[in-house]
Amino acid sequence: MVAVRWTDRAELHLHDIHTFIAQDSPHFARLTVANIVAKSQILSTQPKIGRKVPELNREDIREIIHKNYRIVYRLVHETQIDILTVVYGTIPLDRFEPLI
Repeated sequence: MVAVRWTDRAELHLHDIHTFIAQDSPHFARLTVANIVAKSQILSTQPKIGRKVPELNREDIREIIHKNYRIVYRLVHETQIDILTVVYGTIPLDRFEPLI
């Protein structure tokens, strides 16, 4: 089993997603965030399920998709994964500070 750890940046981006959606629907905002977190938990048993992030092309930086969101993570070692960020699928990662 692999530990899935959310970085401060990833938690902040998840909070921002919640805040944005909650302007229209607090219920849907809670549901979206809960589903993103639930989707990330697959990494605890299948850490390499995601594809390499195209912009970075590194074996240790990968992503899984949940609906329109990219959940970007790093394989730290065989017992730990760090969720680096969650972004809306059409937003390029280079709009953010360096991931690593």
